[in-house]
Amino acid sequence: MATHLFPFHPCLLCHFFFFFLLFLGADATSGFISIDCGASDSYTDTDGIRWESDTAYISNGESRTVQITESLATPLTTLRVFSSRKKNCYPILLPDARRILARVSFHYGNYDNKAAPPTFKLQFDGNSWATVVTRMDTAVYFEVVYDVRMGRTSICVAQTIPEQLPFVSSIEVRRLENSMYDGEPTYAFFLLRRWSFGATDIVRYPDDNYDRIWVPAADSAGITLLPSDTTIMDTSNSTEHPPKAVLLNAFTTTDPSADLSWTFAGLLPAATIPVYINLYFAEMTALSSSDVRSFRIDMDGNTSDPIVPPYQNVLEFSFADRGVTASSQMALRATADATLPPIISAMEIFTGKSLSNGTAESDATALTILQLQFKALSDWNGDPCLPANYSWDWVGCSSDPVPRIIALYLAGYGLAGHLPDFSDLNSLQTIDLHNNSITGEIPDFLGALPNLIQLNLADNELSGTIPSSLTSNNRIKLVTSGNPDLCSPGQTCDTSKGSSSAGGKRKSSKLGLILGVAVPVFFVALVATAVTFFLRSRRRAPPVAAEKPGQVNSHGKPGETAEGQGEGAIKGNGHGMSGAQHGRMVQTPGVQFIGADKPRVAPRNAPVVAQFPAEAGEYPAGSEEVVEEQPMIVEAAYEEQRWGEVMVGVEMHDEEHWNTQ
Repeated sequence: MATHLFPFHPCLLCHFFFFFLLFLGADATSGFISIDCGASDSYTDTDGIRWESDTAYISNGESRTVQITESLATPLTTLRVFSSRKKNCYPILLPDARRILARVSFHYGNYDNKAAPPTFKLQFDGNSWATVVTRMDTAVYFEVVYDVRMGRTSICVAQTIPEQLPFVSSIEVRRLENSMYDGEPTYAFFLLRRWSFGATDIVRYPDDNYDRIWVPAADSAGITLLPSDTTIMDTSNSTEHPPKAVLLNAFTTTDPSADLSWTFAGLLPAATIPVYINLYFAEMTALSSSDVRSFRIDMDGNTSDPIVPPYQNVLEFSFADRGVTASSQMALRATADATLPPIISAMEIFTGKSLSNGTAESDATALTILQLQFKALSDWNGDPCLPANYSWDWVGCSSDPVPRIIALYLAGYGLAGHLPDFSDLNSLQTIDLHNNSITGEIPDFLGALPNLIQLNLADNELSGTIPSSLTSNNRIKLVTSGNPDLCSPGQTCDTSKGSSSAGGKRKSSKLGLILGVAVPVFFVALVATAVTFFLRSRRRAPPVAAEKPGQVNSHGKPGETAEGQGEGAIKGNGHGMSGAQHGRMVQTPGVQFIGADKPRVAPRNAPVVAQFPAEAGEYPAGSEEVVEEQPMIVEAAYEEQRWGEVMVGVEMHDEEHWNTQ
């Protein structure tokens, strides 16, 4: 098709680790990546598609097996569920790829024996995709077409409702020709429906080289199936390369004077949205010289130039960015000289939107440096800041159109080793690295960060002299306590005793003299006290029982109850998510608290269930194939008065050829 569809340019993905593992799922011949989430082994299905376990793609989450498995395809029998982090992402490497089709499937199958299918968010490359509303025993899937950048992408799920844990059953990525669904690189196409008119079974790979799922449409009164009288179907000149299997049958009307029409009720919302519609036509028989099949496409009063389906070939018609609602109507209406009714073989309907450019590239690269240095951070994937409210748990982001990293909240993350150079994070305002095992000297670049105002390096294993760029910078609130081998500028670091706290002045050389006098005196006093106690203990005194105020409770802290551990304590939220609704939680072994100096975070938005495309498709019980939840109903519409129309040359693919009547 020549029409420019919805353009898409995915956000810049910040990093990917284990690149050498991620392409294991790719089939060099078909360009497929098929991930069976929760599976322990790889296998090849009956269609010849190679499926990989997701263990090479993600380490967080838990593998589970569904309870309802009757007649299920293998990828739907297992899943991976996530009980921690705002979002969990699968990074996928796609060397030399630009345009892809991504499909994600979800089958709850009562895996947790709670009979409570969850609702959560689906995202990709820092962009919102859909709200996933799962079912008890029915699998649903979502599909999107977009351009990737730098040969990589990420697919994520995010929790939106407490105690409703997100999960994934399978992820499928199919490499498309760059000319397919051609569009600007800043838009993505979200599938609403893909129908095959006249086919009795689902069509996908190997009949479709790109493994698109073509679902049979349901007919109704006045509709008849028209099969082709040939098995030859040339699609080489087709932009979208529809499979031959969907072009060898067509719907038509039983009455030549009837329109072939349908509405979008149940598929689109009441409000107007931009859609892209692809229509496919092929003549089913070699027509005689006296037969004429010619019709126009009418969409809410706008009509196309005449359509004449070719024999043993396919004709595509598409229009983009057309405002459509649930009440919109589309009809194929025969031209005045037609002797045969309209026919149609297949249709695709997408909606689209402009996508984010992602977190600033320099910041994304700098975060990658941190992740390469510290293993505890290496499995965080996807965009670090987007979508909004779904940033990585340990980063703080600005609200700019292209977000910047303004904070690192890495207290208690088990970081071990030297600090690498992440000076490209020049928008940082807060760095919290306390309670780790960071070694080596404090890098001088930290004092040169232009926007830094808080730096907490307490309780690590840092050594050497604190850079003067930090100690002389009055703008930065510096905390370095708990690093006994640190010393201030101008002083000689003496690590032999390991007694001083960085940032404070060490004892002078008089310390040895003081200790030399004090220790013997203390020793003599201790002996004298012991003798006195021994002598007094020989006299029996009546026992005295007393309970002092402020005694220590079971938590080992004065004045606390069993329910709380002092002001700012956080109770478990019941679903294993780190963080808190009303503040950022910093974890120290054995302690949970809200840091008083931590910036507050806004509560998460209330979940909103999308009217579309939350039910783009589903796998019904008893079927190994994918079918739509609500098959399209095609109707034959009759009019008493026909339009008088004049034949003109057929001009395809361009929205300009729709004429308002």
